[in-house]
Amino acid sequence: MRFISIIFSLLLLAGCTESEPKVDGRWYSLKQVDQGKQLFLANCASCHGAAAQGTAEWNKPLSNGKYPPPPLNGTAHAWHHPLKGLKKTIQIGGIPLGGTMPAFGDQLNEADLDALISFFQSKWPQPIYQAWLDRGGLN
Repeated sequence: MRFISIIFSLLLLAGCTESEPKVDGRWYSLKQVDQGKQLFLANCASCHGAAAQGTAEWNKPLSNGKYPPPPLNGTAHAWHHPLKGLKKTIQIGGIPLGGTMPAFGDQLNEADLDALISFFQSKWPQPIYQAWLDRGGLN
C-alpha cells in the first residue's frame, strides 16, 4: 500500500511541473484563451465583434473598395492562414495588404499574440480547426 501511495505522490508532483494543460486537441491552454479574451475585447472587438463574429456583409467591399472586418470565429478565411501568418497580420496590420486594420506590433508581445489568437481559435468548430491543422497551421 505504501508503494502505491509513493507512486501516486510522484504522479501528482510530475503534474505540477508540466506547463498549463492544453485545450483538448489544440495548441493552446484555457489560461491563454482567458487572457486572449481580455486582449481581444480591449483591442479587436470594436471592429471584429465581441465574439469574433465580424461585421455584416464582411465579404462585400465598401464604397472605398476596402472590405469590412471579417469574422475570426472560423466562418471566414482566418483559418486559411498559418499561426505565423496570423501573428504577422496582427503585428503589421492590414494596411500594407490594402486593408484598414491597424498594426498592433508595438502593443502586443509574443505571449499576447498567442493568447489573442487562442481566443478567436477557441471559437472555431473542430472541423475548421482540423482543416487549419491539415493545411499546416502550426508551421
